[in-house]
Amino acid sequence: MQTGASAAKRADGAATSPVLKKTRYISISNQKGGVGKTTTAVNLATALAAVGKQVLVVDLDPQGNASTGLGIDRAERGNGTYELLFEECTVDEAAAPTKVPGLYCVPSSMHLSGAEIELIDADNREFRLRAALRASARHYDYVVFDCPPALNLLTLNALAASDGVLVPLQCEFYALEGLSHLVNTIERVREAFNDDLELMGIVLTMYDKRNNLANQVADNVREFFGDKVYDTVIPRNVRISEAPSFGLPAIVYDMSCTGSQAYIHLAREILKRQKAADAAAKAAAEEAAKAEGVPA
Repeated sequence: MQTGASAAKRADGAATSPVLKKTRYISISNQKGGVGKTTTAVNLATALAAVGKQVLVVDLDPQGNASTGLGIDRAERGNGTYELLFEECTVDEAAAPTKVPGLYCVPSSMHLSGAEIELIDADNREFRLRAALRASARHYDYVVFDCPPALNLLTLNALAASDGVLVPLQCEFYALEGLSHLVNTIERVREAFNDDLELMGIVLTMYDKRNNLANQVADNVREFFGDKVYDTVIPRNVRISEAPSFGLPAIVYDMSCTGSQAYIHLAREILKRQKAADAAAKAAAEEAAKAEGVPA
């Protein structure tokens, strides 16, 4: 399995640097539905674009909610994730502009629901998305995958193409119960298909501070996962729920609401952590080069 991952890296021609990468690939994933994956994908991408990043959302859920939430009408969707997976178009041909400057979306389409079956017999079935993106998505700073609520071949394609997994976790008992299983799944995918993959972090969603169970779940997750849990917490917020019906991210629909502000803070925290990680990786590389007597 490890050999397959290495072969895929050679096949897509992407020489990855341990220090810096131009494009960051992030999967928003949780095998449980209803935890805020799409809301997080849409609003995190919007917040990143708002600070000047070039961002691409890849909608891998056949329901297509991320595409709808970014204002891409179903009747107007042409090339999308399905066509990208089956080499019928390039990223630039599939990426549709949104109402947010710098934010684009590869939409889901009706054909994507059948992709799971078609991928079973496809060559390099776990790496098709990775190859397509590495070939023509390098001008984006961030590529954000909105994954379906299942570990299927669509999710596996996203994980095989990602640097990190951001896990939205609803503050309730059942969500907590499945978290350890999800972490084990990420580790298995890392070992089998993508040795660059890591648990980027866990973001607590739908948080209600008046709910004792929500507070208990938050405390338990922080105790177990430590600094892998983001400081930013996404609260329950009516305006976040309303925004998709207008085809807008919550940050555009009502930037002042508590939910929008939380996603802005989350984006800021992610950028801060990434900057610190890049600085640490650069320092480690310089130290290693110095130890080997190679000029930095």
